[in-house]
Amino acid sequence: MRIVFAGTPAVAVPTLRALAASGHEIVAVVTREDAPLGRKRVLTPSPVAAAADDLGIPTIKANRIGDAETDALRELGADLGVVVAYGGILRRPALEAPAHGWINLHFSLLPEWRGAAPVQRAVLAGDERTGVSVFRLEEGLDTGPLHVRREVAIDPDETAGELLERLGVDGAADVVRAVDGIADGTSIPTPQTGEPTHAAKLTGEDGRVDWALDAPLVHARIRGATPEPGAWTTLDDARFKILRAARADASTAASTPALAGLAPGAVTVHAKRVYVGTGGDPLELVEVQPSGKKAMRAIDWARGTGEGTVFA
Repeated sequence: MRIVFAGTPAVAVPTLRALAASGHEIVAVVTREDAPLGRKRVLTPSPVAAAADDLGIPTIKANRIGDAETDALRELGADLGVVVAYGGILRRPALEAPAHGWINLHFSLLPEWRGAAPVQRAVLAGDERTGVSVFRLEEGLDTGPLHVRREVAIDPDETAGELLERLGVDGAADVVRAVDGIADGTSIPTPQTGEPTHAAKLTGEDGRVDWALDAPLVHARIRGATPEPGAWTTLDDARFKILRAARADASTAASTPALAGLAPGAVTVHAKRVYVGTGGDPLELVEVQPSGKKAMRAIDWARGTGEGTVFA
């Protein structure tokens, strides 16, 4: 099939490369415009644009698909469009440009977690499983019928960033399988069933840690907000970032008085590990970033000013 691919961030690159290695032809890549990055704000191509250049595939750079971009899509004569995290809305004229429409790789078990942040919301909610869905795009938000719906377990210490990277790699094969099925007529999409949930984009406030909650909920909050927008608490009226935490061994916590009675937000060091109290069992702090400083091991921070600290 002649395919037009739309995507922008690094998570979309594995699918682009998998399609390029398949028997299908990618006639063009649609990606967002170069964006300023770094302290010097240097205009930098998106990861997908860089991969397309490496593969020798022409690109259409646009932050929105307007009339001109839609006309360009029609002129490509593509059989199918494939979207992975493009970051822009495809309106009906663009959706109808390829002969077989568009399919989208979404990182949830649709209709669960429709929207912009399905992986973050699943981890933040404490879900133990998620999945990948390949569905036919329509004008509704992630409402189209499914070609593929595959369940994936979430590792108990996995951050949203780590899970997204894993799903991006694994989901590439699901997209190729769907494209193969559409090409030979064997993949017939089926309507979504079940109660939808919605995955709105996270804000900075979604990263705030409430130490009064039970440990699994606090841990899920930290994992779900990592790396973006970042998990944080307050120390001396400044943001203190929690980059990684781990569940404390329940038997150790119960048999150690200093840990068993640890108040929510209170920090202590035991057996060369740093612990912080929650509304239930304590959590172990693994990596942190104090305000104005670089990321560091929690034990290195605690040896300085961490012992006896209470997070607000």
